[in-house]
Amino acid sequence: MFRNLFFAALVAALCAGLVTSAFQAWRVTPLIFAAEAFEGGEVDHHHEEEAGDATAAAVPAHSHDEDEWMPQDGFERTAYTVLANFLMAAGYALIIGAVSVVFNLPITFANGVLWGLGGFAAFTLAPALGLPPGMPGMPVADTLARQLWWAGAAISTGAALVLAAKIRAPWALAVAVALIILPHLIQAPVAPDEPTSVPPRMTAEFVSAVIFNGALFWVALGLAFGRINDYLAARVGVRTGALA
Repeated sequence: MFRNLFFAALVAALCAGLVTSAFQAWRVTPLIFAAEAFEGGEVDHHHEEEAGDATAAAVPAHSHDEDEWMPQDGFERTAYTVLANFLMAAGYALIIGAVSVVFNLPITFANGVLWGLGGFAAFTLAPALGLPPGMPGMPVADTLARQLWWAGAAISTGAALVLAAKIRAPWALAVAVALIILPHLIQAPVAPDEPTSVPPRMTAEFVSAVIFNGALFWVALGLAFGRINDYLAARVGVRTGALA
């Protein structure tokens, strides 16, 4: 069972990673390059990988030393971005696979969209309500504070969705709603009020593109995971029938 789970997670991660990389190259990366141009041409390669993370809440502005290694523009940078997206997808696939096993909530092609929407709500939408995705050149709050708030929002929302799916009772629904609201009662870390050269229109386009990328990523992950699970279950059924 665990071998099948691991295999399904890797295949689903490959599918979702390729889908999100394609959308990122088409819609997200050009906005990052445009924002970097407003910074005076200083390119921050790390932003492309973080923007590809469909769940990234607020991207900090990084500075690179001259001796720090960075992938070259072109094929090398694209390859490392795709690899980062695949590793991210594999991690999330293993998380939802573990949730499926622990709470006995199967992932199938029929409910793959629901799993994808649940992952999107927990890891992208809920954190983005307090920490919207940030572009290069924008001021950001303390990194540790943002990470802690993001994790709290994701875990609380995810727990609410699992509770609502597992227990069909009014009290469970009430607790689930409370868990969803709870992290937003705690103020997310606020970025310092500093001027930025990035136009507001470009910032709005970036936020919407990253959130849409998150939805695309999670739906692709849920559907691919469910389809592979159905295939593996059918193979096990055929093998069991042959042995009988």
